[in-house]
Amino acid sequence: MTLRICVFTEPHRGADYDDQLRFVQRVEACGFEGFFRADHYQAMGADPGLPGPTDAWLTLGALARETSRIRLGTLVTPATFRLPGPLALMVAQADRMSGGRIELGLGAGWYEREHISYGIPYPAAPERFDRLEEQLAVITGLWRTPVGESFSHRGNHYQLVDAPALPKPVQVPAPPIIVGGRGPKRTPELAARYADEFNMPFKSVAETARAYRRVAEACDRTGRAGAGRPPLVLSAGVVVAIGRTDAEAQRRAAPLHVKSALPPEDPLIGSPAQLVERLGEFAAIGASRIHLRLIDFTDLDHLELIAGEVLPQLGHVPPG
Repeated sequence: MTLRICVFTEPHRGADYDDQLRFVQRVEACGFEGFFRADHYQAMGADPGLPGPTDAWLTLGALARETSRIRLGTLVTPATFRLPGPLALMVAQADRMSGGRIELGLGAGWYEREHISYGIPYPAAPERFDRLEEQLAVITGLWRTPVGESFSHRGNHYQLVDAPALPKPVQVPAPPIIVGGRGPKRTPELAARYADEFNMPFKSVAETARAYRRVAEACDRTGRAGAGRPPLVLSAGVVVAIGRTDAEAQRRAAPLHVKSALPPEDPLIGSPAQLVERLGEFAAIGASRIHLRLIDFTDLDHLELIAGEVLPQLGHVPPG
């Protein structure tokens, strides 16, 4: 079994930049492949998320200068938050700041409350997915336009005229794009057409397997293989609270029992051996990359435990 293991975090629960810097540097030192963060402007539920949110791309640009090997990205940036032209520029700049280690997870957006709080338009789901589709077309178009040429796009929601399509990212032809989610129709199609990775977040192995089948069918319908594009990377998000003892695992799981706006999840609460077993189940259905969601930015021992007792059993190769 060989799996690439990343760490996923939710700074909107209450982590400032210094918290994230301390955490990501330990993630890198422990040998994980990547550090991914949510892109939200508000905590969910009753928790105020003090000291308050940090902007995902501003933070990742800064972290890019404070790390050297680890991959960095979002799971996921809502298409409602930013216009696609400036977003393409921001991600390309962060990729240059990192020396080519950035990945863009992009989704339709789903948490209405934060949009209301900060005055961000929140259209109905069909329009949000229409905007997501156009954003994927614009961003990939800008990145892939040759230097010296311009890019134009005339869509229902975005119009670009003779954009210089600069700066270019370091990664060629473009930073990896991640599309994911539970949607049964448009999400698989968009992943097949635009993404490098499909991610199923925080659901059971059985639900994840069904999602992978839908994506495979979408790849067949869109002729992805015939177009000479590489196969989609299949990944899974896993909520994790493990410990050397049951009491330690339950202590780490306590935040998971607080009511929030998140959809139901399938966390792994238990021992390192149980986590290895669960990840083996994901590998058996085709996952090659795992995003482990850890809750507490101050619990660096949790990282050390996973790095010491789980990673060596997965064939994981740290980034060089």
